[in-house]
Amino acid sequence: MRPATSSTTSWRAAAVLAVAMAVSGGPVAAQSAPESENGRYSMTPIPEGVLRLDTRTGTVSTCTRNGTGWACYAVPDERSALDAEIGRLQAEVEKLKQQLAAGPTVSGKIDEALPKSDSLKKAQPKAAEGDRKLEIPLPSDQDMERVMSFLERAWRRLIELANRVQKDVSGKI
Repeated sequence: MRPATSSTTSWRAAAVLAVAMAVSGGPVAAQSAPESENGRYSMTPIPEGVLRLDTRTGTVSTCTRNGTGWACYAVPDERSALDAEIGRLQAEVEKLKQQLAAGPTVSGKIDEALPKSDSLKKAQPKAAEGDRKLEIPLPSDQDMERVMSFLERAWRRLIELANRVQKDVSGKI
């Protein structure tokens, strides 16, 4: 056997590739790209690297180049969190509707007439209520001093205001 040259090796590689393509049914038998787009992913350059959009699933990833190669990380999707919250709220609404449907019906003002009574008339105390004593705590001396101090300041301000008004009126006449 003679040693293989680079041209012989490249012809053999081309033949093996042609046979593999013929057996598999073509270069893109497993996955065909959509006619309106260039492929599954849409790439947009950003300062950190590339923003990748999966056109089939809608997921977005940021791809950056590091020392070992390119790495893509999925961008957190707020839509999935919103969908989860909407689903939770819809389930809660359905649960509350079922509780309302199963619960007792309320009767009262709509079904029955209101009793006629004088709303200003005081109700007579019942025997048990008549024995009770109502105790109201009186304000402390400190509370009374605060109230008196407030009233004195308000009175002084009122007198000062009246004096100013009197001076203004007497000076202009």
